Amino acid sequence: MSIRFSKMHGLGNDFVIIDLISQTWEIRTENVIKLSDRKTGIGFDQLLTVSPPKNPELDFLYRIYNADGSEAEQCGNGARCLLKFVLDHRLTFKKKIRLETKRRPITCVLEDNGQITVDMGEPQFKPKQIPQLADTEEEYYLELKEIEKRLVLTTVNLGNPHAVIEVTEIENYPVEKYGSIVSTHSTFPEGINVGFMEVVSSDRIKLRVFERGVGETSSCGTAACAAVASGIKRGKLKPEVVVDQIGGELKIKWFGSESPLMMTGPASNVYEGEIDI
Repeated sequence: MSIRFSKMHGLGNDFVIIDLISQTWEIRTENVIKLSDRKTGIGFDQLLTVSPPKNPELDFLYRIYNADGSEAEQCGNGARCLLKFVLDHRLTFKKKIRLETKRRPITCVLEDNGQITVDMGEPQFKPKQIPQLADTEEEYYLELKEIEKRLVLTTVNLGNPHAVIEVTEIENYPVEKYGSIVSTHSTFPEGINVGFMEVVSSDRIKLRVFERGVGETSSCGTAACAAVASGIKRGKLKPEVVVDQIGGELKIKWFGSESPLMMTGPASNVYEGEIDI
């Protein structure tokens, strides 16, 4: 069976997007894994699909699959790419759309300068919202028995779960080593994405991210949002912050409790293709 696809990226966080409005394809774990192989498939961090919404008040159903075939609840960089995709492919002419996701709807807006802003909703910090096996939403001490290491982290849910760990000298930090252990720790029954944050100033941070089911990526939009929300909640960051990642900059705004967190950044096309699967 032949499937048309688009390859896109948001600051190096790369995606394959498949239109399930004009074509049909059964999503199977083994097919996602096969397509994700960078030598024998297409290669991507996540596979994104767009299809008609189940809720008629929303514009599209947006689903996200990690390279290991597992389904993710949310992806901020992917949401920006999805808006560009549906506009470029004339699936809509609206510059503002609402997407139905696994957890909650999100809104995407094409700005006049070509950047895309995503309303990520209000950050959630309670352990049961992560989910996390803990009694408090304050800083949490996680014992890593495998390497005899104790990490201090905060947890945030922005449609998907994130642990945020503040570090120094982020360029030399063992992200892959610690990230792989934390992301699958028994404290997090659904697994967790792990962000390693270095605070440069009250309005700028550096961030590296280990995504569950993927590994370290060049950029992660929801992780950037989670890191900023954590820093603001702890009084270390201002309401508007620039996040420097390997792939480039994102701008995050959050004015505190009961207000939505906004993420702004680019979305880029790489190429269009067709593959037999």
